[in-house]
Amino acid sequence: MSKFSLFLSIFLAGSLLVHAQSDNGVLRMDEFRSSKKRDNIIIPDVGGYHTLKCDFHMHTMFSDGLVWPTVRVQEAWQEGLDVMAITDHIEYQPHSKDVIVNHNRPWELAKDMAAENNIIFIKGTEITRATPPGHFNALFIGDASGYVEEREDNSKDKEAISKAVEQDAFIFWNHPGWKVSQIEGSYEWVDFVDELYKERSVHGIEVFNGFGFHKKALDWCVDHNLTVMGTTDVHNVIGYDYNLGEIVHRTMTLVFAKERTEESVREALEAGRTVAWASKYIAGKEEHVENLFNACVEVSPAFHSKNDRRYFEVTNNSDLYFEMNLKEGDGTAGIVLFPRSKQVITAGADQQNLTYEVGNAFIRSDKNLIVDIPLK
Repeated sequence: MSKFSLFLSIFLAGSLLVHAQSDNGVLRMDEFRSSKKRDNIIIPDVGGYHTLKCDFHMHTMFSDGLVWPTVRVQEAWQEGLDVMAITDHIEYQPHSKDVIVNHNRPWELAKDMAAENNIIFIKGTEITRATPPGHFNALFIGDASGYVEEREDNSKDKEAISKAVEQDAFIFWNHPGWKVSQIEGSYEWVDFVDELYKERSVHGIEVFNGFGFHKKALDWCVDHNLTVMGTTDVHNVIGYDYNLGEIVHRTMTLVFAKERTEESVREALEAGRTVAWASKYIAGKEEHVENLFNACVEVSPAFHSKNDRRYFEVTNNSDLYFEMNLKEGDGTAGIVLFPRSKQVITAGADQQNLTYEVGNAFIRSDKNLIVDIPLK
């Protein structure tokens, strides 16, 4: 045996001995652990504003959710959210035999973990009245212990909302169409909401709630200048409800904020600078949806010409999805821009721009975004 082989054998034997001694008879198999990593949701900043990924409607065991408050923070961090709110029900606690009713406790349990993980954590609650009028989320609240819990009938609905108004909360109407097939007249601009609107006590409406697109709500937001919201309203473990994976994300609100702070989030919500995002769909006021599209999509100068046609490359620099159908011009009839992808389109040699309808971008219940694509 050569001196090198002998040395190698002694070294390996020594290494095995050290390993056997160091593990104290317990073999650690950390390779099976889930990697601790945060998803990076790619949405460009828009018009000089920071695009923040937000979920303002989540539940825990302190109402009818199935997880502890800190789990909601872990999920939000892992999925790449910037902002979150836990909004447990005031009037509904089916786990009260197992968890002490304390409307402030979810916030207290989760706030430190959120801060340590660079997540803006907004204190909130869900005011849960009979439908109609239904449920309302209140954000940026103070002490939640004094909210009205009785809801045998509608007699205390106004009093319940008034507590949030007194705390200068940002209030939005939740899932207005959730009982449309069960309660006639519930999915309408009801008198109670109209009264809140006239008093400036309601500021937004959920257009996307979990897996539902409440189309009328988008029209109400546009017609009454209310903020468009998109939320999960998650009760279960998020990965149980959503098929999370590459470019698959939870329902959320994209907030265009001046800075990455709680104060800027509030300012943006009050100004209505939002777009709701769920699955492949986005919805919002035309200005914000158009600005978002323009921030995400780029068209290259022509890179090839053939038979009086010019060739262009269209790039989607985001995790959003765009289905585009030609409305005007001599060009490619349809384009599907998958997240973080490119497509090649052609146009007539003299064509200066093409007009497309973005079929999955809603600016009203029955109207999609129209965009002009300049060609160079």
